[in-house]
Amino acid sequence: MTALLDAHLVVNRDAFHLDVVLRIAPGETVALLGPNGAGKTTALRALAGLAPLAGGHLRLDGEDLRRVPPEKRPIGVVFQDYLLFPHLSARDNVAFGPRRHGMDRRSAHAVADRWLERVGLADHGRRKPRNLSGGQAQRVALARALAVDPVLLLLDEPLAALDARTRLETRGELRRHLAAHPGATLLVTHDPLDALVLADRLVIVEQGRVVQEGDAVTITARPRTDYVARLVGLNLYRGHGAGHVVSLPGGFTLTSTDTVHGDAFVAFSPAAVALHAHRPDGSPRNTWPVVLDDVQHHGDNLRVRLDGPISVAADITPAAAAQLDLSPGRELWVAVKATETRAYQA
Repeated sequence: MTALLDAHLVVNRDAFHLDVVLRIAPGETVALLGPNGAGKTTALRALAGLAPLAGGHLRLDGEDLRRVPPEKRPIGVVFQDYLLFPHLSARDNVAFGPRRHGMDRRSAHAVADRWLERVGLADHGRRKPRNLSGGQAQRVALARALAVDPVLLLLDEPLAALDARTRLETRGELRRHLAAHPGATLLVTHDPLDALVLADRLVIVEQGRVVQEGDAVTITARPRTDYVARLVGLNLYRGHGAGHVVSLPGGFTLTSTDTVHGDAFVAFSPAAVALHAHRPDGSPRNTWPVVLDDVQHHGDNLRVRLDGPISVAADITPAAAAQLDLSPGRELWVAVKATETRAYQA
Protein backbone atom coordinates (compact mmCIF):
# COMPACT_ATOMS: atom_id res chain seq x y z
CA MET A 1 0.00 0.00 0.00
CA THR A 2 1.26 3.48 -0.89
CA ALA A 3 2.51 5.50 2.07
CA LEU A 4 0.55 8.68 2.77
CA LEU A 5 3.31 9.76 5.15
CA ASP A 6 6.88 9.17 4.00
CA ALA A 7 9.30 10.64 6.51
CA HIS A 8 12.96 10.33 7.41
CA LEU A 9 13.29 12.47 10.52
CA VAL A 10 16.80 13.62 11.43
CA VAL A 11 16.79 16.02 14.40
CA ASN A 12 19.68 17.28 16.52
CA ARG A 13 18.75 18.62 19.95
CA ASP A 14 21.66 19.37 22.29
CA ALA A 15 23.40 16.00 22.74
CA PHE A 16 20.41 14.00 21.47
CA HIS A 17 20.27 12.76 17.86
CA LEU A 18 17.06 11.43 16.30
CA ASP A 19 17.21 9.36 13.11
CA VAL A 20 13.87 7.68 12.45
CA VAL A 21 12.09 6.51 9.30
CA LEU A 22 8.27 6.49 9.39
CA ARG A 23 5.85 5.42 6.69
CA ILE A 24 2.10 5.33 7.26
CA ALA A 25 -0.54 4.28 4.74
CA PRO A 26 -3.99 5.87 4.28
CA GLY A 27 -6.33 4.72 7.05
CA GLU A 28 -3.46 3.19 9.03
CA THR A 29 -2.68 3.93 12.68
CA VAL A 30 0.94 3.49 13.75
CA ALA A 31 1.96 3.57 17.41
CA LEU A 32 5.37 5.00 18.26
CA LEU A 33 6.57 3.44 21.53
CA GLY A 34 9.72 3.75 23.55
CA PRO A 35 11.10 4.53 27.01
CA ASN A 36 11.34 8.10 28.31
CA GLY A 37 13.88 10.06 26.31
CA ALA A 38 13.74 7.71 23.32
CA GLY A 39 12.70 10.47 20.92
CA LYS A 40 8.96 9.85 20.54
CA THR A 41 7.82 13.41 21.23
CA THR A 42 10.74 14.84 19.24
CA ALA A 43 9.56 12.84 16.22
CA LEU A 44 5.99 14.10 16.67
CA ARG A 45 7.16 17.71 16.99
CA ALA A 46 9.27 17.35 13.84
CA LEU A 47 6.25 16.10 11.90
CA ALA A 48 4.14 18.99 13.21
CA GLY A 49 6.83 21.52 12.24
CA LEU A 50 7.66 22.41 15.84
CA ALA A 51 11.19 20.96 15.74
CA PRO A 52 13.49 21.70 12.76
CA LEU A 53 14.86 18.86 10.66
CA ALA A 54 18.63 18.65 10.36
CA GLY A 55 18.31 16.17 7.48
CA GLY A 56 16.15 13.52 5.89
CA HIS A 57 12.83 14.22 4.21
CA LEU A 58 9.17 14.76 5.06
CA ARG A 59 6.50 14.11 2.47
CA LEU A 60 2.78 13.97 3.15
CA ASP A 61 0.48 12.88 0.33
CA GLY A 62 3.35 13.64 -2.04
CA GLU A 63 3.94 17.19 -0.76
CA ASP A 64 7.31 18.20 0.69
CA LEU A 65 6.53 19.77 4.08
CA ARG A 66 10.01 20.82 5.13
CA ARG A 67 9.42 24.47 4.24
CA VAL A 68 5.71 24.55 5.11
CA PRO A 69 5.03 26.43 8.38
CA PRO A 70 3.22 24.50 11.13
CA GLU A 71 -0.09 26.35 10.74
CA LYS A 72 -0.19 25.56 7.01
CA ARG A 73 0.43 21.82 7.31
CA PRO A 74 -2.59 19.50 6.76
CA ILE A 75 -2.01 18.02 10.20
CA GLY A 76 -4.19 17.71 13.30
CA VAL A 77 -2.57 17.34 16.72
CA VAL A 78 -3.97 16.14 20.05
CA PHE A 79 -1.48 16.97 22.80
CA GLN A 80 -1.16 15.06 26.08
CA ASP A 81 -2.72 17.88 28.09
CA TYR A 82 -5.12 18.72 25.22
CA LEU A 83 -4.17 22.44 25.31
CA LEU A 84 -7.74 23.63 24.80
CA PHE A 85 -8.10 27.42 24.76
CA PRO A 86 -9.46 28.12 28.27
CA HIS A 87 -11.32 31.30 27.26
CA LEU A 88 -13.18 29.61 24.38
CA SER A 89 -16.21 27.34 24.53
CA ALA A 90 -15.95 23.75 23.33
CA ARG A 91 -17.70 24.83 20.12
CA ASP A 92 -15.26 27.67 19.48
CA ASN A 93 -12.29 25.44 20.30
CA VAL A 94 -13.38 22.99 17.58
CA ALA A 95 -14.19 25.84 15.16
CA PHE A 96 -10.75 27.40 15.66
CA GLY A 97 -9.00 25.24 13.06
CA PRO A 98 -11.52 25.73 10.26
CA ARG A 99 -11.49 29.48 10.98
CA ARG A 100 -7.68 29.53 10.71
CA HIS A 101 -8.05 27.80 7.34
CA GLY A 102 -10.20 30.66 6.04
CA MET A 103 -13.72 29.38 6.76
CA ASP A 104 -16.33 31.95 7.79
CA ARG A 105 -17.73 31.87 11.33
CA ARG A 106 -21.10 30.34 10.43
CA SER A 107 -19.57 27.52 8.39
CA ALA A 108 -16.88 26.85 11.02
CA HIS A 109 -19.53 26.59 13.74
CA ALA A 110 -21.50 24.18 11.57
CA VAL A 111 -18.39 22.00 11.22
CA ALA A 112 -17.79 22.21 14.99
CA ASP A 113 -21.39 21.22 15.74
CA ARG A 114 -21.10 18.16 13.49
CA TRP A 115 -17.89 17.05 15.17
CA LEU A 116 -19.19 17.62 18.68
CA GLU A 117 -22.15 15.46 17.79
CA ARG A 118 -19.85 12.75 16.41
CA VAL A 119 -17.89 12.64 19.66
CA GLY A 120 -21.06 12.61 21.76
CA LEU A 121 -20.85 16.17 23.06
CA ALA A 122 -23.60 17.91 21.06
CA ASP A 123 -25.05 19.42 24.25
CA HIS A 124 -21.66 20.59 25.62
CA GLY A 125 -20.81 23.15 22.96
CA ARG A 126 -21.24 26.19 25.23
CA ARG A 127 -19.08 24.83 28.05
CA LYS A 128 -15.61 26.16 28.75
CA PRO A 129 -12.77 23.62 29.21
CA ARG A 130 -12.81 24.12 33.00
CA ASN A 131 -16.38 22.78 33.04
CA LEU A 132 -15.51 19.59 31.14
CA SER A 133 -14.40 16.27 32.60
CA GLY A 134 -11.08 14.79 31.50
CA GLY A 135 -12.77 12.44 29.05
CA GLN A 136 -14.91 15.24 27.63
CA ALA A 137 -11.87 17.51 27.20
CA GLN A 138 -10.07 14.71 25.37
CA ARG A 139 -13.01 14.32 22.97
CA VAL A 140 -13.14 18.07 22.32
CA ALA A 141 -9.40 18.02 21.57
CA LEU A 142 -9.90 15.11 19.16
CA ALA A 143 -12.82 16.90 17.47
CA ARG A 144 -10.70 20.05 17.14
CA ALA A 145 -7.91 18.07 15.48
CA LEU A 146 -10.25 16.25 13.08
CA ALA A 147 -12.31 19.34 12.17
CA VAL A 148 -9.61 20.47 9.71
CA ASP A 149 -9.81 17.16 7.78
CA PRO A 150 -6.14 16.40 8.46
CA VAL A 151 -4.15 14.23 6.11
CA LEU A 152 -2.07 13.28 9.17
CA LEU A 153 -3.39 13.02 12.72
CA LEU A 154 -0.83 13.17 15.54
CA LEU A 155 -1.80 11.90 19.00
CA ASP A 156 0.66 12.62 21.83
CA GLU A 157 -0.19 10.37 24.81
CA PRO A 158 -3.90 11.19 24.26
CA LEU A 159 -5.15 9.07 27.17
CA ALA A 160 -2.38 9.67 29.73
CA ALA A 161 -4.26 12.39 31.66
CA LEU A 162 -7.34 10.21 32.27
CA ASP A 163 -8.17 8.06 35.27
CA ALA A 164 -8.36 4.29 34.74
CA ARG A 165 -12.13 4.05 34.24
CA THR A 166 -12.37 7.06 31.92
CA ARG A 167 -9.34 5.81 30.01
CA LEU A 168 -11.03 2.47 29.30
CA GLU A 169 -14.18 4.13 27.97
CA THR A 170 -12.32 6.78 25.97
CA ARG A 171 -9.95 4.23 24.44
CA GLY A 172 -12.92 2.44 22.89
CA GLU A 173 -14.34 5.70 21.55
CA LEU A 174 -10.98 6.74 20.15
CA ARG A 175 -10.58 3.41 18.38
CA ARG A 176 -13.91 3.97 16.62
CA HIS A 177 -12.89 7.43 15.43
CA LEU A 178 -9.48 6.27 14.24
CA ALA A 179 -11.08 3.44 12.25
CA ALA A 180 -13.18 6.04 10.42
CA HIS A 181 -10.26 8.43 9.76
CA PRO A 182 -9.20 8.14 6.09
CA GLY A 183 -5.80 9.76 6.64
CA ALA A 184 -2.67 8.56 8.41
CA THR A 185 -2.45 8.50 12.21
CA LEU A 186 0.62 8.46 14.44
CA LEU A 187 0.00 7.61 18.10
CA VAL A 188 2.83 8.41 20.51
CA THR A 189 2.44 6.42 23.72
CA HIS A 190 4.34 4.62 26.47
CA ASP A 191 1.33 2.41 27.26
CA PRO A 192 1.45 -0.98 25.48
CA LEU A 193 -2.30 -1.51 25.93
CA ASP A 194 -3.11 1.76 24.15
CA ALA A 195 -0.79 0.72 21.32
CA LEU A 196 -2.15 -2.81 21.02
CA VAL A 197 -5.79 -1.69 21.05
CA LEU A 198 -5.50 1.40 18.84
CA ALA A 199 -2.70 0.73 16.36
CA ASP A 200 -2.38 -1.42 13.26
CA ARG A 201 1.40 -1.43 13.50
CA LEU A 202 4.00 -0.70 16.18
CA VAL A 203 7.31 1.15 15.78
CA ILE A 204 9.68 0.89 18.76
CA VAL A 205 12.31 3.59 19.25
CA GLU A 206 15.19 3.64 21.70
CA GLN A 207 17.89 6.32 21.91
CA GLY A 208 16.60 8.03 18.78
CA ARG A 209 16.61 4.90 16.58
CA VAL A 210 14.01 2.38 15.42
CA VAL A 211 14.89 -0.94 17.05
CA GLN A 212 11.86 -2.98 15.99
CA GLU A 213 8.65 -2.56 14.01
CA GLY A 214 5.79 -4.77 12.89
CA ASP A 215 2.29 -5.82 13.83
CA ALA A 216 1.39 -6.66 17.40
CA VAL A 217 1.64 -10.42 16.86
CA THR A 218 5.20 -10.16 15.53
CA ILE A 219 6.38 -7.73 18.21
CA THR A 220 4.89 -9.67 21.12
CA ALA A 221 6.14 -13.04 19.87
CA ARG A 222 9.70 -11.98 19.04
CA PRO A 223 11.00 -9.02 21.07
CA ARG A 224 14.47 -7.82 20.13
CA THR A 225 15.46 -5.59 23.05
CA ASP A 226 15.07 -5.68 26.83
CA TYR A 227 12.65 -2.74 26.64
CA VAL A 228 10.38 -4.55 24.18
CA ALA A 229 10.57 -7.73 26.26
CA ARG A 230 9.45 -5.81 29.36
CA LEU A 231 6.77 -4.11 27.30
CA VAL A 232 5.21 -7.41 26.25
CA GLY A 233 6.01 -9.21 29.52
CA LEU A 234 8.57 -11.80 28.40
CA ASN A 235 11.90 -13.02 29.72
CA LEU A 236 14.48 -12.37 26.98
CA TYR A 237 18.09 -13.49 26.60
CA ARG A 238 20.65 -13.11 23.82
CA GLY A 239 23.34 -15.65 23.03
CA HIS A 240 24.72 -17.98 20.36
CA GLY A 241 22.56 -20.71 18.89
CA ALA A 242 23.74 -24.17 17.84
CA GLY A 243 20.71 -26.19 16.90
CA HIS A 244 18.29 -26.45 19.82
CA VAL A 245 20.75 -24.98 22.36
CA VAL A 246 21.50 -21.29 22.89
CA SER A 247 24.62 -20.47 24.90
CA LEU A 248 24.37 -17.26 26.93
CA PRO A 249 27.20 -15.06 28.22
CA GLY A 250 28.83 -16.75 31.21
CA GLY A 251 28.36 -20.25 29.81
CA PHE A 252 24.73 -20.86 30.82
CA THR A 253 22.61 -22.60 28.17
CA LEU A 254 18.92 -22.73 27.37
CA THR A 255 17.27 -25.45 25.29
CA SER A 256 14.39 -24.85 22.89
CA THR A 257 12.42 -26.96 20.46
CA ASP A 258 13.22 -24.29 17.84
CA THR A 259 16.37 -24.58 15.76
CA VAL A 260 18.66 -21.57 15.51
CA HIS A 261 22.27 -20.96 14.49
CA GLY A 262 24.49 -17.95 15.19
CA ASP A 263 23.41 -14.86 17.12
CA ALA A 264 20.05 -15.65 18.66
CA PHE A 265 17.38 -14.64 21.14
CA VAL A 266 15.53 -16.91 23.55
CA ALA A 267 12.23 -15.73 25.04
CA PHE A 268 9.61 -17.25 27.31
CA SER A 269 6.69 -16.07 29.39
CA PRO A 270 6.87 -15.68 33.17
CA ALA A 271 3.86 -18.02 33.24
CA ALA A 272 6.06 -20.74 31.72
CA VAL A 273 8.41 -20.65 34.72
CA ALA A 274 7.77 -23.31 37.35
CA LEU A 275 9.17 -22.83 40.86
CA HIS A 276 10.19 -25.69 43.14
CA ALA A 277 11.42 -25.84 46.71
CA HIS A 278 13.86 -28.60 45.71
CA ARG A 279 15.45 -29.70 42.46
CA PRO A 280 12.58 -31.15 40.42
CA ASP A 281 12.45 -34.86 39.65
CA GLY A 282 12.54 -36.02 36.06
CA SER A 283 14.52 -34.21 33.41
CA PRO A 284 13.20 -30.75 32.50
CA ARG A 285 15.59 -29.45 29.84
CA ASN A 286 16.01 -26.05 31.53
CA THR A 287 16.56 -26.25 35.29
CA TRP A 288 18.68 -24.05 37.53
CA PRO A 289 18.96 -22.81 41.14
CA VAL A 290 17.83 -19.29 42.01
CA VAL A 291 17.47 -16.93 44.94
CA LEU A 292 14.26 -14.95 45.43
CA ASP A 293 14.79 -11.22 44.98
CA ASP A 294 11.31 -9.63 44.95
CA VAL A 295 7.59 -10.43 44.92
CA GLN A 296 4.88 -8.10 43.58
CA HIS A 297 1.20 -8.36 42.78
CA HIS A 298 0.55 -8.89 39.07
CA GLY A 299 -3.17 -9.07 38.34
CA ASP A 300 -4.60 -12.05 40.21
CA ASN A 301 -1.18 -13.66 40.50
CA LEU A 302 2.23 -12.75 41.89
CA ARG A 303 5.23 -11.69 39.79
CA VAL A 304 8.37 -13.20 41.37
CA ARG A 305 11.83 -11.96 40.40
CA LEU A 306 14.71 -14.36 40.87
CA ASP A 307 18.50 -14.13 40.66
CA GLY A 308 20.79 -16.96 39.57
CA PRO A 309 22.96 -17.89 36.60
CA ILE A 310 20.41 -15.76 34.72
CA SER A 311 17.78 -13.47 36.24
CA VAL A 312 14.21 -14.49 35.54
CA ALA A 313 10.63 -13.41 36.27
CA ALA A 314 7.96 -15.96 37.15
CA ASP A 315 4.18 -15.68 37.57
CA ILE A 316 2.68 -17.90 40.26
CA THR A 317 -0.62 -18.12 42.12
CA PRO A 318 -0.97 -16.94 45.73
CA ALA A 319 -1.62 -20.59 46.70
CA ALA A 320 1.66 -21.69 45.13
CA ALA A 321 3.45 -18.82 46.86
CA ALA A 322 2.10 -19.94 50.23
CA GLN A 323 3.32 -23.49 49.65
CA LEU A 324 6.79 -22.25 48.72
CA ASP A 325 7.02 -19.98 51.78
CA LEU A 326 8.43 -17.11 49.75
CA SER A 327 10.67 -14.56 51.43
CA PRO A 328 13.65 -12.52 50.17
CA GLY A 329 16.76 -14.67 49.95
CA ARG A 330 14.78 -17.92 49.73
CA GLU A 331 16.62 -20.55 47.67
CA LEU A 332 14.50 -22.22 44.98
CA TRP A 333 14.72 -24.10 41.71
CA VAL A 334 13.41 -22.94 38.34
CA ALA A 335 12.22 -25.22 35.55
CA VAL A 336 11.17 -24.13 32.05
CA LYS A 337 10.13 -26.69 29.44
CA ALA A 338 11.89 -26.48 26.10
CA THR A 339 8.49 -26.43 24.42
CA GLU A 340 7.67 -23.19 26.29
CA THR A 341 10.65 -21.28 24.89
CA ARG A 342 11.00 -19.48 21.56
CA ALA A 343 14.44 -19.21 19.93
CA TYR A 344 14.99 -16.98 16.88
CA GLN A 345 17.71 -15.15 14.99
CA ALA A 346 19.11 -11.96 16.50
